[in-house]
Amino acid sequence: MAETETLECITEHERILQEIESTDTACVGPTLRSIYDDQPNAHKRFMEKLDARIRNHDREIEKMCNFHHQGFVDAITELLKVRADAEKLMTNICPKDTYTCSLTTKTSLMSPSTAHSFPQVTAQTEEVIRCRIQQRNMATTVEKLQLCIPGTRLPLCLCVVSQYRFCQIMAENLPRLREEIKDISMSDLKDFLESIRKHSDKVGETAMRQAQQHRTFNSAVAKQASMGHYMKPVYSLSGQTHTHNGLMMDDTGDEEEADEEVRKHVWVLTAHDLVDFSPVYRCLHIYTVLGDRETFENYYRKQRKKQARLVLQPQANMHETVEGYRRYFNQIVGFFVVEDHILHATRGLVTRAFTDELWNMALSKIIAVLRTHSSYCNDPDLVLELKNLIVIFADTLQGYGFPVNRLFDLLFEVRDQYNETLLKKWALVFREIFELDNYSPIPVETEEEYKLVVSRFPFHDAEVEKQDFPKKLPMSQSVPQIYTQVKEFIYASLKFSESLHRSSTEIDDMLRKSTNLLLTRTLSSCLQNLIKKPHIGLTELVQIIINTTHLEQACRYLEEFITNITNVSPETVHTTRLYGLSTFKDARHAAEGEIYTKLNQKIDEFIQLADYEWGMAESDGRASGYLMDLINFLRSTFQVFTHLPGKVAQTACMSACKHLSTSLMQMLLDTELKQVSMGAIQQFNLDVIQCELFASSEPVPGFQGDTLQLAFIDLRQLLDLFMVWDWSTYLADYGQPTSKYLRVNPATALALLEKMKDTSKKNNIFSQFRKNDRDKQKLIETVVRQLRSLVNGMSS
Repeated sequence: MAETETLECITEHERILQEIESTDTACVGPTLRSIYDDQPNAHKRFMEKLDARIRNHDREIEKMCNFHHQGFVDAITELLKVRADAEKLMTNICPKDTYTCSLTTKTSLMSPSTAHSFPQVTAQTEEVIRCRIQQRNMATTVEKLQLCIPGTRLPLCLCVVSQYRFCQIMAENLPRLREEIKDISMSDLKDFLESIRKHSDKVGETAMRQAQQHRTFNSAVAKQASMGHYMKPVYSLSGQTHTHNGLMMDDTGDEEEADEEVRKHVWVLTAHDLVDFSPVYRCLHIYTVLGDRETFENYYRKQRKKQARLVLQPQANMHETVEGYRRYFNQIVGFFVVEDHILHATRGLVTRAFTDELWNMALSKIIAVLRTHSSYCNDPDLVLELKNLIVIFADTLQGYGFPVNRLFDLLFEVRDQYNETLLKKWALVFREIFELDNYSPIPVETEEEYKLVVSRFPFHDAEVEKQDFPKKLPMSQSVPQIYTQVKEFIYASLKFSESLHRSSTEIDDMLRKSTNLLLTRTLSSCLQNLIKKPHIGLTELVQIIINTTHLEQACRYLEEFITNITNVSPETVHTTRLYGLSTFKDARHAAEGEIYTKLNQKIDEFIQLADYEWGMAESDGRASGYLMDLINFLRSTFQVFTHLPGKVAQTACMSACKHLSTSLMQMLLDTELKQVSMGAIQQFNLDVIQCELFASSEPVPGFQGDTLQLAFIDLRQLLDLFMVWDWSTYLADYGQPTSKYLRVNPATALALLEKMKDTSKKNNIFSQFRKNDRDKQKLIETVVRQLRSLVNGMSS
């Protein structure tokens, strides 16, 4: 309620002050009386308001006096010169001795000693007459000279006094004097143009600094505008007064502080305060009086066009520092501030069409320069500073009436460049995070440590929360770091979107698009490169899959984060959504594929250690050492997979078993292997049995029945066929879906049987058949022929 009363009181005081300023003094009494009839202490607040108004008027009076001071001084100086010349002239034409002579003569005539001397009296009388004539002539001369004085001031009046010889001399010398005056004034103008070219940066620096202060002040006021509607005057760079929503103050003294803050922004330096424009005014006046104004205008405009082209030329290394851009902008602003002042102060020396032409030419050049030089910037901080400079530059010139829309359009191109530099910077940040990660679950010893991690990353898991300390969080330390850096990127991207005079929806769209680029291009590329690095093993790949799962789940929190910043709901029509889900899914799939690849590579490394004695008479009775090491490795590896999503672990286990089965089959059927004994088959069978035992032990939970053992079914049926020597059943049931050896391909059986055939008498494994039962040898040959027939039938 007190705030409302204060606002009403302030508004009433403003009305009273306006009434006092605009009405007759006889009506002031009733107006002032209304102040004392108002609220208690209202007259005290009115007196403070009246003092503030008086101070403002004093400043305006002082500023107006300063503006006309030079002309006043010049007029006084000329007046003093005329007075000195007049006194000198009076001294020359009215000597004091004239009066003294007349007085002496009069005294002499009245003297008794000369009463009887008539000749002497006559002489003195004649002397008096001469003196009277001299006085009359002098009076006439003074009169005529006074008549001639206007002629010296205005050449048109010379015709009035043209009968005098000095007038003829003046008429003869005036053309020469005119040219000399024009030359002197033009010389002063050239000096001015040279000086203003050198000092334009100072004018521009002052104008841009004041524009920045104006923006900062109005931003601070706007943040608190919702507190009230108290109107405060804010002065623009052009000296015009505008009103903006200010701060609504209570009775605790905050109003005085706000008044002082406003007063800091009231007194604004203009171009006239920084530059002496008198040479321009003087030269323009002289050329106008002498009827040659058009020549002067053409010369001035031509010279300023030349200077504009020089100002618009950037330094070669301007893009290296922000100071280079600042100097460039200061010079341009200074140039156009001076032209704006000339436009409004000289009435026609330059026209709005001329300044618009200059500005359009300059704007095209400025945009081309900024587009070229900004492309060289690789530092996002420098690009951001450049953006802030462009905004202040545009606001400054817009305050002088120059259109700047094209500059704000250019900022969208600069924004793309800024985003590119940000993406490069964050690519290095992500790489460093990945390089320093230990790819182990985050250990937390205390509740404080747990809260610290959760404050940086939105982790929620009921099972983990129930566990006692110390405990481990499933993700590694890179996850909260990546999440934090994505938010930092959003903040950095937001910095560029500020002050671009865009709506919240447009800013929201900018943030989401730039964040999408960060996720789908930069972070995705870093993850893909990380997954492919040689030092990343299976354990690290498993942790990467877990990490990407948690980052994918956190994407919705990034959506909320952007929404909180921009106050634009993601459900809004045409709002861009984040594509982080696809990024992390792709990374996870790549990591899964890399797990399968590395598992197979590891299996191949163990297989290379195999050293079978293919001609052995009988097996050792135990599985091969290399295979047992391989199975132990697989068991320990799949234990690490317990934190993986179920399907990933099952797929990895199935892929490993299939690759192991395929590798064993290829080893057995290797074309370089020419001979295989039954003992080697038995030894090989022991190894396959261990593989089957491993598959049946459920190394990864979730398999139904004997699904995992089926990976070795081809090997099992092939080995059973040879171990039992059940060729009659195989040949009889071949092609039937219920065949006991359905998975044995005739070509595979034939290739292995060829390795066991009696090909030479030495070390012939079937020699016992020839000695004991030659019919069996014939049976083998019969089986080979039948298998070949089956193979040929399949090929045909």
